[in-house]
Amino acid sequence: MADNDLPLEEFQESNALVPADSGEEKAAVDLAPVFDVPVGISAVLGKANMSVAQLLKLGAGSVLELDRKVGEAIDIYVNNRLVARGEVVVVDDRLGVTMTEIIKSEDQAA
Repeated sequence: MADNDLPLEEFQESNALVPADSGEEKAAVDLAPVFDVPVGISAVLGKANMSVAQLLKLGAGSVLELDRKVGEAIDIYVNNRLVARGEVVVVDDRLGVTMTEIIKSEDQAA
């Protein structure tokens, strides 16, 4: 685990609803106005770079080699911002993602 990663268990135990500079506790009901705000979530298995010519040669059955190894954690983005890493899981014949690490936001600029 990298220095900027926070284990999921530690994230859950921390009170993420309490601002660091505030002495009062916040409840989930205080966040109700943002519950319906849509966010885009992406689970990135890996990346590849190729030329347009190579891209145009891809077709059904083509194999695209990614920059990750089997079993390596995938990146989870919310609104194009890396927020976590996780693992691909199968649930009732569907793919899903289990978050295993939460990325601290102050370390994202590094």
